[in-house]
Amino acid sequence: MSGTPRRIVTGHDASGRSVVLSDAPTPKTLDIGSAAFHEVWITDRSPSPIAASEPEPTDRPLRTPPPAGGVLVRFTEMAPGAESPMHRTETVDVGVVLEGETWLLLDDGSETRVGPGDSVVQRGTMHQWVNRSDRPVRMVFVMIDGTIGDDLRAATGPLEFFDQVLD
Repeated sequence: MSGTPRRIVTGHDASGRSVVLSDAPTPKTLDIGSAAFHEVWITDRSPSPIAASEPEPTDRPLRTPPPAGGVLVRFTEMAPGAESPMHRTETVDVGVVLEGETWLLLDDGSETRVGPGDSVVQRGTMHQWVNRSDRPVRMVFVMIDGTIGDDLRAATGPLEFFDQVLD
């Protein structure tokens, strides 16, 4: 894949002034061969408490959705020809293609090409990512914990969620 993304984290010094706390590659990466996941930041709740410093929030098992009430930011890279499983998370996700292209497949049979600068807002939908190109695709995702509404749950019936620990 194209290398580990750089992460710059700001915070405060003892007098309350803004400082850079770290400037390094993302501290946690899971490479499964056909895809790599680089954890940028995770919060356990929203609003997230902001202290002068805090323990490394990515120092935990890599999971697909964020913690309950939390937010997860992740870079994802998929190799040419790679496919994710068809899956759903109980989240609102914003995915932005940085490099390459991918196809978004939905369970209604639709297929949408997503290229550099394009963004997708996933709202608890069953979906799959497929890289049909000959180049890797690199995306950034912000996943926000959500709750499927009663009206949608009534329309769909029981739903299965992808809640897998990946490492």
